Amino acid sequence: MTASGAVEQVSHLRLVGIGAGPANLSLAALLHGDSEQPNLFFDRKPSFTWHDDQLINGATLQVSIFKDLVSLSDPANRFSFLSYLHEHGRIYHFLNAQFSEVPRTEFRNYLAWAAEKNENVVFSESVERVEFDGVFRVTTDRRQVTADNIAVGVGTVPWVPEFALPYLGAGHFHVSRYLNHARGLAGKRVAVVGGGQSGAETFLDLISRPDSERPAWVSWISRRRNYFPIDDSTFTNDFYMPEYSEYFYRLSESKRAELNSAHLLSSDGISESTLRAIYQQLYRLQFIERDEHRFGLLPNRTVVSADRTATGAFEVTLRHNDETGQSQCLPVDAVVWATGFRPTPKSFLDPLKDRIETENGEVRVDEDFAVAWDGPPDRKIFVQNAVRGQRGLPDVNLSLNAWRAQRIANRLRGRSAPEMAMSFIDWSAKSGRGTRWTA
Repeated sequence: MTASGAVEQVSHLRLVGIGAGPANLSLAALLHGDSEQPNLFFDRKPSFTWHDDQLINGATLQVSIFKDLVSLSDPANRFSFLSYLHEHGRIYHFLNAQFSEVPRTEFRNYLAWAAEKNENVVFSESVERVEFDGVFRVTTDRRQVTADNIAVGVGTVPWVPEFALPYLGAGHFHVSRYLNHARGLAGKRVAVVGGGQSGAETFLDLISRPDSERPAWVSWISRRRNYFPIDDSTFTNDFYMPEYSEYFYRLSESKRAELNSAHLLSSDGISESTLRAIYQQLYRLQFIERDEHRFGLLPNRTVVSADRTATGAFEVTLRHNDETGQSQCLPVDAVVWATGFRPTPKSFLDPLKDRIETENGEVRVDEDFAVAWDGPPDRKIFVQNAVRGQRGLPDVNLSLNAWRAQRIANRLRGRSAPEMAMSFIDWSAKSGRGTRWTA
C-alpha cells in the first residue's frame, strides 16, 4: 500500500510514525481525519503482517474483541472491529458463531483491513535514520520528510538463546517461523521449548496431526514448574486498566520488576481452552489410540545447550530446576523455540542516541509515553510497546493499546482525555478512597 497522492506531497507533518503494527495502527486510526494533525506512518514490510507464521488453525485471541485498535478510547471510530465486521457483511454471522474466543486469524485480518483503509499508512518504505535540527528529519529509502514529532512503534523480534543462533534453519527455528517449517517435521523427533501460549499451540498442533504428518515424538519443555493457565480472572484483569498502569508507573524500578515477575501469568499463561484440548488429545493418544510413545512432557527444566551431532540431529541438554540440578540429554531431529520476543533494535535513532535518557536498558518515558531527551519540550519522541519495565505487562499486550494511543494523540492536540471510570481496587495508599486513615 502507498499513501494517497495528497499525503505523498506533504513534506512537513505533525507526526511521523515508524512502524505500523497494532500500536502505531491504533494511533494512526485515532488521528485519522484530523486536518490539524497531518501524519504518515512508515513500515518496511511489503504489506501488513502480524505473527502470520504462527496463525495455527484454531489459535485464538487471549483478549476481548473490544480491545481492538480504537473501541476503548473512541467507540464510534471507523477503524473498530465492529466496523470491520459491518463492512464485510458478517456481523450476524460473527454473533451467531458464538465464539468464546476470537480466532486469531480473524483479528489479524481486521488489523490488515485497518492498515489498508488508512491512507496515512505506507508499506515497503524503510526509515533509515532520524535527525533533529529544530524539526525531526526522517530519511527513508525513498525520501526525506520533516515532522514536529515522531512515534516509534516497531514492535519486537524473535529471541532464542545465543547457543541456538548458529543452527537456525529449517529444522531448528523460532516459533515465529512455524508454519513455514512445520511441514518438514513429519516422522521426526521434535522438541518444543517454551511453556507459554505459543509453545502450547505448537505442541497441540504437532500431536494432533494425521499420522502421515505427525512427528514420531514430540517433547514439550518448559522452565515453569507446570503448564500454567493464563490468569484471566476479574480482579486480575484490573492490572490491565489505565489506573493500574498509572500506579505502576509511579513505583520504584525494583518494585516494578518484582510485580512484572509476580504477575507474569496474567499475560503469558496458556488459555484454558488450549490446555483442555492438549489434555484431551493426550488422552486420545494414550488410551484410545494406544499410541503412548508419541509425546513427552518436561516442565521445570531449562535448556542449557543444543548441539548438532555428526548425524545432523541435535542433542538437547536439560537441567532440572529442582534442588538436585540434574542434567539429562534429549536426542531430537528438530527444535522449535517458543521462547518469546525482545524489543526491536532502533538503529534509526542512532543520530539522537546521546540525547536520550535510558533506564535499565529502556528509553525513559513520561506519563504520556514521550521520551525524556534534551530537545525542545514541544518536540516529542513517543515510543510504544517498548517500556514494559516502566509501564508493566500491558505495554506489550493489546489491552491498553487504544488507551496509550489516545494519551499520545491528546498530547499532540494539547488536550486532556475524559477520565475513565476508576478501578474498584484502591491501588495507591495516597488516595484512600472509602478509607479513614489515622495516625
